[in-house]
Amino acid sequence: MIKLISTGATDIGLLRGNNEDAYLVMPEAGLFAISDGMGGAAAGEIASRYFIETAQAVFRSRAPSFSETNHELARKVFRRSNERIFEHTAQYPDDEGMGCTGDLLVFDGDGYVVGHAGDSRIYLLRDGILRQLTKDHSFVQRLVDNGILTPEEAKHHPRKNIITQALGIDPSVSFDILEGAGLSHDIFLLCTDGLTDMVADSAIQDILVSSISIQHKVKELIAAAIAAGGRDNVTVILCEVNIDQDSADLPVRKTAISPIDDVGM
Repeated sequence: MIKLISTGATDIGLLRGNNEDAYLVMPEAGLFAISDGMGGAAAGEIASRYFIETAQAVFRSRAPSFSETNHELARKVFRRSNERIFEHTAQYPDDEGMGCTGDLLVFDGDGYVVGHAGDSRIYLLRDGILRQLTKDHSFVQRLVDNGILTPEEAKHHPRKNIITQALGIDPSVSFDILEGAGLSHDIFLLCTDGLTDMVADSAIQDILVSSISIQHKVKELIAAAIAAGGRDNVTVILCEVNIDQDSADLPVRKTAISPIDDVGM
């Protein structure tokens, strides 16, 4: 049997006047989601809220028969929340251009599905090693992929915050779907760029491998971002996987992470 130990928190940071991040922690449904609004004023805050509300509604209303897979439900979240954003801007033209990143993680037994759009991130800490599961949908990531920039150069590029895929950009929303299987003691990290722009992956790993509780790890991650300047809202979710021995004796699903692109068909 799988048990998910989880917690999340958000902070406005030191320079922002409002918090456009939103997050959802629903361990009873095996669901975790995070979103970073964009568009200025209150519009980004509304967009990120739409993503989180839609994720909550879609997974709460799934039929007991589980006729829809988590892949299908994840796609539904991205499409429905994107539709809500465009419906909002049609009704309120002053909010034209608002949007948000979107990331969700949902478990079914030890298997998990990740949905991703934008430059918020999902990481996996396994056997003390932190690796990024999602790939940023950003201008500088494209330059890295094409060999024009190194990852280190990308961190300091003046256009690093230009997003190429997100909710609210196009009516036919584009997003990635990943799948894999969790192992006991895995820790999943969902975070906005308010963390990753301020704190190096190596420092994040050091906090995650420490012996403190995951509640304190969340506090330490946010504190590190604030101490580094806190230039943006920062939101962090941690989810630790624990599988009991009876489950461990059963055949284990494959642990490969396989990406599936979705172009909003």
